[in-house]
Amino acid sequence: MATPFDHGFAGARRASFALATMDAAGGVAAQDAIALIGGQVIAHVPLAGAAAALARVDGAPVLVLDLAGAPDDLAQEVVAALDALAAVRAWRTVIAMSVAQIDLVVAALGEGADAAQLLCAPDQAEWIGALAVAGARSDGGVRASDEERAHFARLNAEVARIAELLARFGERDGGGRAEDRHTTFAPAPADVAITAGTVRDVLRARRLRDRFFGAGLFEDPAWDMLLDLFAAHLEGGRVSVSSLCIAAAVAPTTALRWIGRLTAARLLLRAPDPSDRRRAFVTLTDEALDAMRRYVAALAEARLPLV
Repeated sequence: MATPFDHGFAGARRASFALATMDAAGGVAAQDAIALIGGQVIAHVPLAGAAAALARVDGAPVLVLDLAGAPDDLAQEVVAALDALAAVRAWRTVIAMSVAQIDLVVAALGEGADAAQLLCAPDQAEWIGALAVAGARSDGGVRASDEERAHFARLNAEVARIAELLARFGERDGGGRAEDRHTTFAPAPADVAITAGTVRDVLRARRLRDRFFGAGLFEDPAWDMLLDLFAAHLEGGRVSVSSLCIAAAVAPTTALRWIGRLTAARLLLRAPDPSDRRRAFVTLTDEALDAMRRYVAALAEARLPLV
C-alpha cells in the first residue's frame, strides 16, 4: 500500500530504524510515524542496556531514542553511550525528550548535539518530519558535514509543514535558510553603552505583541535568543539550553533546531556546566558579541531604537 511519502522519500521507505524506549510499550508515536513513511523497525530495545543490545545490530539503521519516562541518570547514560555508538557506526540519530530533559540531553551529547536531530515533546508532524529526513539519509556513510546538516535542517522544516497537513487530513514548523558563515559586518561608530535592562525591555515588548495579535504571528527565535544571551552577558549571568528555548518563544523542537543553526553559524557556543554534568550553558561567541555591540552603535548613530 502506498504511503503519503511515496513521492520524494524513496530513501525513507527503504530505511530501517532501531528504537530504544523505556519499555516494550513505549515509542508508539515513533512507531506510527515510521509506519506512515514506510520504514521498518528492525530492533526495539529498552533504554537500560540499549547500547549493548544495539551494538549487535547489523547495517545502518536510524537510531531513535524516545526518553519518555526515563529517570535523569538513565537518560543521560543512554544518550552518551548511544551517541558514541552512532558516531562509530555513522548512524543517524533522532532523540525525543521532554522539556525537563533538554539540558541533560544536550550536556550528554556535547559536540554530538549538532549531529543528532533533537525533538522536544514532539507531535506527529515533528516525528514524521524528523524520521523521514533521517531515513532518507540513512546510507551508512559518514556523519553529516556542516553544509549537509544545514541542508537537511531546511528539508526537515519543509517536511514538517507537509506532515502537519497529512496529520490533519489522515487522522509544525517552518525554518529559513541558515548559512554556515554569517556575513562580516561593516565597521560601526564607537561603542555605545547599553544596559541589560534596555535589552530586557525590548524582549518584553516583543512578547507583548502576542497578547494583541496572537501567538506565532511574529516568531523570530534567532533574534529573541541573541537578545536574551546579550542581556545575560551584560548582567554577567549564564543561560541554560532549556532557558534559551523558553526565551525563543517557539516550540522547544524549533528552538533546539535554531540553537543548532546559530551554533553552526558561529554565533553561539555551548559549554557544559562544570558543577552539574546534567546541564549545558549557551553563550554568545566573541564574534557575535562584537556584532551585537556594533549593531547597537549603528542604531544609536542613526537614532533608531533597538527592536
